[in-house]
Amino acid sequence: MLFKKPLILTTGILITSATAFGQPVKVADVTKTISFLASDEMKGRAVYSPEIDKAAEFIASEFKKAGLQPLAGSNYLQSFVMVSATQLSINAQSGDKEIDPKNVVALTSKPALNFSSANVQTAGIRPGDNLFSKAFEYAGSNTSLLVTVDESFSKQFPRLAVLKRNFFKTGADVIFVLGNVDTKDFSVKATHTIKENKLANVVGVLPGKKLKEEYVIFSGHYDHIGVGKPENGDSIYNGANDDASGITAVIELAKHFQAQKNNERTLIFAAFTAEEVGGFGSQYFSKQLSPEKVIAMFNIEMIGTDSKWGKNSAYITGYEKTSMGDILQKNLKGSGFTFYPDPYPDQQLFYRSDNATLARLGVPAHTISTSKMDSEPNYHKASDEVKTLDLVNMTEIIRSIGISAQTIISGKDTPTRVDTRELR
Repeated sequence: MLFKKPLILTTGILITSATAFGQPVKVADVTKTISFLASDEMKGRAVYSPEIDKAAEFIASEFKKAGLQPLAGSNYLQSFVMVSATQLSINAQSGDKEIDPKNVVALTSKPALNFSSANVQTAGIRPGDNLFSKAFEYAGSNTSLLVTVDESFSKQFPRLAVLKRNFFKTGADVIFVLGNVDTKDFSVKATHTIKENKLANVVGVLPGKKLKEEYVIFSGHYDHIGVGKPENGDSIYNGANDDASGITAVIELAKHFQAQKNNERTLIFAAFTAEEVGGFGSQYFSKQLSPEKVIAMFNIEMIGTDSKWGKNSAYITGYEKTSMGDILQKNLKGSGFTFYPDPYPDQQLFYRSDNATLARLGVPAHTISTSKMDSEPNYHKASDEVKTLDLVNMTEIIRSIGISAQTIISGKDTPTRVDTRELR
């Protein structure tokens, strides 16, 4: 008996939201899309796999059917090249002092590296920094750098070697060295076997009208971790919640906004690759845009399960950093749906997802999620399958994102920017 009244209220909210949405997202469409992306046939959508290429083709076809334009040229695929480097030899010196090779990680696209600090910039990872967040940031900077890493990270430092598995192909060399060195007289000579791999984001555009030079982005990532260690006989990590749910939302929102045809600002719909191996897809995408032209970014990550507050709710990372969350909540007044601030501030989620690159440049770029980061039972497990998700509630979340975005895409509201001084 106690559950009857809430169930009636939820149904009422769905009807109200559907009316406000005009051309509502349908549970059947959500189910069809996410069931394909997270099927066993897709084998977990790992980077560099045939299945992730198949997923990209599917998303591109959905963007085309929705009437979106490619971001550039005639292709929805935004391609780029990644490099993996297998180290064969390395010698590093600080002045006349030889450095233990275990304390050096060299990222280079050159089979024969001859690095000197005399002509490069320097940077540091200091006590209190997030080692891997900072390291990924420097690795993707497209600038030759010598990065000194404080000795307090000595136990974690060897794990930075994972960066050599995937990094952008550029002419830049990034050297990480543990401890204090003479940054004015530091050199590295190394040899590597270099392998190149192609990846692609999938990007579609709905051009704006009066404010077409101002962009609002809706995004998620379509890669997952592929086939792994069997769990109860299942070795396919389907990634239904992480993040086929977000990509499903992006596709359905593209269909909705195209049908409405009332966006004054240009809308960009982006499905990122390589989030699971370092966020490279979103990094590449973000560098193709002028950040001052990006008015807002709705990054959608893991919305298939109920939030800690239950149904008809989600949270926004970095809620307090801009006015975007308040704008979204204002537009949902009377709907019964609530956006909350991120309840997991200790995990620094604002700078850990695909919104991070643009957020660091001042863009009101936030991630919307329902994932219970302290107790999500299927996170990065083979059990992350469609059958574990609440697709009715997920559909309501997608509708609510669409409603909440209305005044931003119309140009009525403009969120405040992220104060980047906190990053200095």
